[in-house]
Amino acid sequence: MTDLKTIAKSHRGTRVTLILIAILTGATVIGQAYFFVTIVDRVFLRGHTFQEILPFLGGLLVVLAARAALTYWSGITGVKLAAKVKRDFRIALLQKFSNSPVQASLKGQSGQKVSVMMDAVDEIDPYFSRYVPQVMQSSIIPIMILIAAFSQHVNTGLIILITAPFIPIFMIVVGLKTKKKSEEQMDKLNAFSGTFLDTLQGLTTLKLFGRSAKQQKTIENSSLSFRDATMEVLRIAFLSSLMLEFISMLAIGLIALEVGLQLVVFENVTFFTAFFVLVLAPEFYLYLKELGSAFHTGRGSMGAAKKVTDELAEEENPIEWGDASFQKVHGPPALQLNNLGFRYGDQGFTIENISVDIPPYTQLALIGRSGAGKSTLLNLMAGLIRPSEGEVLVDGKPLYEYEEKTWFDQVSYISQNPYLFSGTIADNIAIGGKAEATQEEIRDAAEKAGILSLIESLPEGFETKIGEGGRGLSGGEKQRLALARAFLKKPSVILFDEPTTGLDLQTERILQASMKELAKTSTVITVAHRLHTIKQADTILLLDSGRLVAQGKHDELVEAVPAYREMVSVQQGGSAG
Repeated sequence: MTDLKTIAKSHRGTRVTLILIAILTGATVIGQAYFFVTIVDRVFLRGHTFQEILPFLGGLLVVLAARAALTYWSGITGVKLAAKVKRDFRIALLQKFSNSPVQASLKGQSGQKVSVMMDAVDEIDPYFSRYVPQVMQSSIIPIMILIAAFSQHVNTGLIILITAPFIPIFMIVVGLKTKKKSEEQMDKLNAFSGTFLDTLQGLTTLKLFGRSAKQQKTIENSSLSFRDATMEVLRIAFLSSLMLEFISMLAIGLIALEVGLQLVVFENVTFFTAFFVLVLAPEFYLYLKELGSAFHTGRGSMGAAKKVTDELAEEENPIEWGDASFQKVHGPPALQLNNLGFRYGDQGFTIENISVDIPPYTQLALIGRSGAGKSTLLNLMAGLIRPSEGEVLVDGKPLYEYEEKTWFDQVSYISQNPYLFSGTIADNIAIGGKAEATQEEIRDAAEKAGILSLIESLPEGFETKIGEGGRGLSGGEKQRLALARAFLKKPSVILFDEPTTGLDLQTERILQASMKELAKTSTVITVAHRLHTIKQADTILLLDSGRLVAQGKHDELVEAVPAYREMVSVQQGGSAG
């Protein structure tokens, strides 16, 4: 994304419209002054009757109506431009967030990302809805007024010419300060939004650990910091308005003094000329003052835009997929990890030199201590993050040569805490399907996942609504709904990230039976937690600090690998993760 000025210039049609509106508005301003001064001059000095000035009254009404219509047209044009630019920014941010690899989505607070997408983008609005239209008007109308003033009275034109530059000079000085303060304000808002949303999401945990009062103080401090930043921006805005009023009133006073002397003392000008330039002078400074106000708002928008463009410019190496179609012919594909490596940042955790062949229908278990790299390796095999070195081969072809959609159509990923959306149970199961699923297909998937009896026991059955994130369901029920998605999808490769962690034995048995059923038609790769799962695996990969230290069947590893033997002996009947 480029800067706001470049974006404004790229909308040529809108700019031409605004220029046309400004020229017509300038004509109405001068016409309004002409008709008003003419009516006063003819009624009070020349003694014309009402019938004689009626055409001028009609002209004044037409000009006033035209000016109001043009003001509305200018405003609506700016609003439409702002809406289009904000939509483009939000689409760009949404695409960036959705295309970002998994590790990028973990950076920063979700509240900050929401604040950038909503608050920061909304702050850009005034630049296009107010500032750009006002720049067009203030660049054209004052020049038209100045020409009209020079045509009637040279001295007035010279006074305007001398005093006018003080306003833009002051605007530039104040604007630089405003932009900096607005950026600070957006920083404080992002920090406040991130802290508030994170606290809201973890409120239960904070209450249980007695930390809610401390976090409340953190939110209070963040809120007060945002308040102070906002008040500083407002202070600059009020100071700017005061100075613009002072400069313009002083200039109008000088014009009034000079014209008064010429009219009364020296009698060098007519009443029409004196009154005409006195009516036009406030209009001239009005547009400059409005530009000053809009300029202040525009600089604030630039501060917000910097937050958006910085977010868009942040390098996150999105995954690029090829265009080859994945063809499921006789069953699951053969997978191969070829010297696979990955690093989180320059000094972060690394996975190094992992090479494994995974034939179709294999049940593969990934084991190791916490932080060994099991979930990272699972993400690499899923295609959610791209390896730093080496590659994942699918039927002998690099994974990223396939189309993203055709690959993910063949994969199901079930994490420790699968995400459920706000909606009905049927909707949450159906999201796993590749096409519109029938009620019978959804029911069959729920039955295979061992959750049908629970669903049918609910008053509204499959139409029962659940909260965002699966509120109202236990961990085991969420897992079974995720399994139902997998049964509906009929994937070729299923990835489980410790799906039975924290579940009671009965729920675990149901899940194990469902996983065994899925294994009949798929390759199943599991971050193993229970010894029972490990023993049943065709191949076991033992990871330690991102390295593959052993692979083989359970009995082979017990015999040959002391670290595995020790793990099994310690965790008999317990966990192995």
